[in-house]
Amino acid sequence: SKHCVNLDNRTANVTVKPFELDMGFQFELHVTVSGKKINVSEIPELPIPEDWVRDKLELHFYKTEQAGGGGEIENVTYNKGSGTAVVTFLKPG
Repeated sequence: SKHCVNLDNRTANVTVKPFELDMGFQFELHVTVSGKKINVSEIPELPIPEDWVRDKLELHFYKTEQAGGGGEIENVTYNKGSGTAVVTFLKPG
């Protein structure tokens, strides 16, 4: 756990100590499913940019393909004001 680091011709002795990372955001989504689109509601307002929320929704619904749902995403439309999103898949299913 002890290391010696050289910085600008000086030596610094450092010790590594474990630390805990803050957990990510966890929240519940309400979903309505049709053949090619999923309507998501009650998305809480998060302190992250809107494009990050869209990316997280896309990843969540794309990766659920291995669990018998999801699939390739065509588009994600997110409305921060209403806390809703529409996830559109390339293929119905």
